[in-house]
Amino acid sequence: MPLPPVGVGERLLAGHTRISTQALTAVAKAASAEIFSVAPSAVRVSWADDAGSLALSVSSPMSSPPLSTVRGNPERVQRSGGSVVTRATEAKARIQTRVQELTGSRLSRVDIRISGLQATERGRVA
Repeated sequence: MPLPPVGVGERLLAGHTRISTQALTAVAKAASAEIFSVAPSAVRVSWADDAGSLALSVSSPMSSPPLSTVRGNPERVQRSGGSVVTRATEAKARIQTRVQELTGSRLSRVDIRISGLQATERGRVA
């Protein structure tokens, strides 16, 4: 997606600035990984044309307290950011904002697929 010309003093520089799909993908993976607290290698992203705009699809695991911990202390769900659905819904806007900030590209939408949960702390061994 071309970016508007950048002013240098009072003169505008002519030409095109393009961000490759590979660069957009790397930024989207890194932003998503940060938001879901997982490794970027665990995140998959793809791009689609949405009536001339960019649509981002993200498939990623999400960090979570171990289920054994949550079972013993249900308040941990709220302290970890809420339910999986709540956190995924909030992640959509955060990913969209972060990718737009970093790339200058405008996204029409972000689709999220949670592919699993990754425990963030070890449970006790019985």
